[in-house]
Amino acid sequence: MILSYLQLPAVQHALVAAALVAVTCGVVSTFVVTRTMAFAVHGTAELAFTGAAAGLLIANNAIAGALLGSLVVATFLGVLGVRERDRDVSTGVVLAAGLALGVLLLSYYQGFASAATNILFGNIFGVSTSQLVLLSAISVCVLVVLAVVGRPLLFASVDPDVARARGVPVRGLGLLFVYLLALTVTEAAQIVGTLLVLSLAITPAAAAQRLSASPARVIALSIGFALLAADGGLVLSLESTTVKPTVFIAAVSFGIYVAARVTGAARSQLRRAAL
Repeated sequence: MILSYLQLPAVQHALVAAALVAVTCGVVSTFVVTRTMAFAVHGTAELAFTGAAAGLLIANNAIAGALLGSLVVATFLGVLGVRERDRDVSTGVVLAAGLALGVLLLSYYQGFASAATNILFGNIFGVSTSQLVLLSAISVCVLVVLAVVGRPLLFASVDPDVARARGVPVRGLGLLFVYLLALTVTEAAQIVGTLLVLSLAITPAAAAQRLSASPARVIALSIGFALLAADGGLVLSLESTTVKPTVFIAAVSFGIYVAARVTGAARSQLRRAAL
C-alpha cells in the first residue's frame, strides 16, 4: 500500500515539502532553543492565521497573507521584546490582539474559509507545484542568511552582553532572526499547521541538545530529527485513512524528544558513575 501511494504526485510533493520544512526548522530551532524563544514561535505561528484571514479578505490569497502577517508580527516582537525578560510578555500581548483581529477579519470573509483553517491544521497533501517553489525559495533564503550570520548570531544568543561589548550588533541580529523565524514558521504552518508547528520548530533542537553540547552536532542532529519526524510521520500516515499526517509528525517528534531525554540522562549517570 505504501509503495503504491508513493507513486502519487501529491504524496511525492508532500515528501519534498516536508523535507524542505524539516531542514529549515532543524537549523532554526537550534537558535530558537538557545535564545529561549519557544513562546515567540508559538505566537508567530498562531498569528499567521490572522495574516491568512487578511489575505483572504483583501486578495483571496491565504498564504501570501500569512507570510506578510508573520513578518509584521515579527517586527512587533523584535521591537517590543529586545530584552529577554520582556519577550514573553510582549509576545502574549501581541498574540491576544492578533488572534482577536484574525477572528474579526474572518467574520467579514464571504467565501470558504478552508484556506485559512488549513494554516491552523496544515494540508500537506494539498501542496501544489507553485507552493513547492515558494517553500524552496523560503528554505534557501533562510539557510543562506543563517550561513552568513550564524556565528555572530550564536555568540549573541549565548552571551549577549559580551557580544555587545565586542561590537556585535545584538539588536540587529535579534530582529533579523525574528524575521527568519517568521518565514520558517509560515513555511512549516503549510505542512503541520500553526497548532503543531512547535513539533518541528522547537522539539528537534530540544532533543539534540540533550545529546550534545557542540553547536555543529546539535544542528546536525536537529536536522536529522526533524527529517525523521516530518517524512517518517508522513509515511506512517499513509497507512491511516482517519488520522491526519500532522498527528503522526507530532507523535514521532515527541517520541524522539523522550528518547533523547532518556538517553541523555543515562549518559550523564554513566559519566558520574565513572568519576
